[in-house]
Amino acid sequence: MASEIPVALTIAGSDCSAGAGAQADLKTFSALGVYGLSALTCIVAETPGKVHRIEAVSAEMVAAQIEILLAKFPIAAIKTGLLHSGEIAWRIAEVLRTWKSCGGMALPVVIDPVMVATSGDLLLQKEAIDVYERELFPLATVITPNLDEAATLLSRKIVDLASMRQAGTELEKRYGVPVLLKGGHLGGTHAIDLLVADGVVTEFSAPFTRGVQTHGTGCTYSAAIAAGLAHGRSLPEVIGEAKDFVTAAIAQHYRWKDATDAETHALNHQPER
Repeated sequence: MASEIPVALTIAGSDCSAGAGAQADLKTFSALGVYGLSALTCIVAETPGKVHRIEAVSAEMVAAQIEILLAKFPIAAIKTGLLHSGEIAWRIAEVLRTWKSCGGMALPVVIDPVMVATSGDLLLQKEAIDVYERELFPLATVITPNLDEAATLLSRKIVDLASMRQAGTELEKRYGVPVLLKGGHLGGTHAIDLLVADGVVTEFSAPFTRGVQTHGTGCTYSAAIAAGLAHGRSLPEVIGEAKDFVTAAIAQHYRWKDATDAETHALNHQPER
């Protein structure tokens, strides 16, 4: 008899261009053999390179989506992406704590603290950062900030691999959970990420792909990690697999020309194996 397909839930915004957000997460789940569920937090009108408008879903509606999915599906992992506001972040944390306190199965939770789009557009209301730190991060199996997000949390810039190591170690001590610090914005010949767990730093490296203007790489990465955890594999193992998946997705990116005949890029969420 065929084994059951694991189920994962993404709690994230909707990206109409489908390169990031819940759409990217669902495509990643599907490509990695996971049945994907979604609870939408906001609607984002965007294309690669520009966020045009964001409208939030009510916090109660976000909670209702999560509660019904937890009650009706055998969810094996959860990831959060763009949550937009402190009220939404707080309500999500409340739902997850209530689920656990009422006897719900402990679930792996990947927290991707989405704050700024690749284009530089602010996605997260500033007052939400404190809620992330107090309410959500303690629930995480791993948090996955990029360098800009880590710099915001630490109130200082991260400029090289040495400062990355220091930042990752400091974040793990501060929040008491494993931290995957993503170094793709650092540049160089390789994109280097650091997992800090129990004081041990593990490096993940892949060749840096140049000349590709994508968005949603962080969403895809964290979704791939959640998919691996839903399959029951260990955190270092799934991070390595997720790193390979994202690297392949970037290398095989989708290209098209817009009305101005300019070429645009987006991730291919089903890279060839």
